[in-house]
Amino acid sequence: MKIAVLTDPETATGFRMAGLEVAVASTAEEATQVLTGLIEQDAYALVAVNEALLPDPHKAVARAMRGRDLPVLLPFPSLRFAFGEAEGDEVEAYMRRLVRETIGYEIKL
Repeated sequence: MKIAVLTDPETATGFRMAGLEVAVASTAEEATQVLTGLIEQDAYALVAVNEALLPDPHKAVARAMRGRDLPVLLPFPSLRFAFGEAEGDEVEAYMRRLVRETIGYEIKL
């Protein structure tokens, strides 16, 4: 069984760099369709879902999950939620520091 992350295009690259399988969506409707597809594949034990796309992923795919124990759906807060109304420079500085601390050097995208 595998792990997947359902997130927006802006944060998908970071999860891919961490080695996770990533599914991308831009709207709640698209996220619901993508998540339903991931569930129906029966290949995932865990699907982490960006709350900015689907605040309540369990409710969004209740029909697809009926009778299934897996995957476990794990909502996680978006960067916007974590930083609130922070300026773009503050968020970028945080991400640069996090990447530098994690992998040992800075990456400019």
